Amino acid sequence: MSFLNPKSTILLVCDLQLRFRSAICGFDHVVATANKMVKVAKLVGCEVVASEQKAQVFGPTVPEVGLDSLGPVLITKYDKTLFSMLTKDLDNVLEARPSVKDVILLGIESHVCVLQTALDLRARGMGVHVLSDGVSSINRQEVAPALELIRQHGGFVTTSESISFRLMRDASASNFKDFANLIKEEKERTKSTMEALSS
Repeated sequence: MSFLNPKSTILLVCDLQLRFRSAICGFDHVVATANKMVKVAKLVGCEVVASEQKAQVFGPTVPEVGLDSLGPVLITKYDKTLFSMLTKDLDNVLEARPSVKDVILLGIESHVCVLQTALDLRARGMGVHVLSDGVSSINRQEVAPALELIRQHGGFVTTSESISFRLMRDASASNFKDFANLIKEEKERTKSTMEALSS
């Protein structure tokens, strides 16, 4: 199915924290994609969940992600020690929203927290859509095997622009003009991110 219903989809932002900025390959590009998707989520009404890995040690989510702009669209931001985002916090969110069938997943690291989150959610029967321009690791060579393993378990690997259009669906929608303007504004940043994370 080409369409993703924003009302039955949650955007997951995994561990984009301050202390990781200097360690993760292309961290600022991942953050740029996260910020773009936060804007898209707010525009289409797709709820957002963010995690932080041991925030006392690794710091808060970097402000450039833009979580503070979301208002009620941000369901929760929670601290975790598990590598997977599927802790009791996220489990409670999903239990309270039985209509949610899909998640869009971005963040770090591709082969650890992102991978384990994707596999856990696939085991739960969720549709998992991982953004190739929204994930990275300390060593970039870890990314491709992690994405391949996610595919092998039935997850989908896509891009921020592709998933954004799937959420929007229809050019006749009342918010399409704002959406088109957002895509245009993000054009150069999207291009540079794709080049940096796919090269």
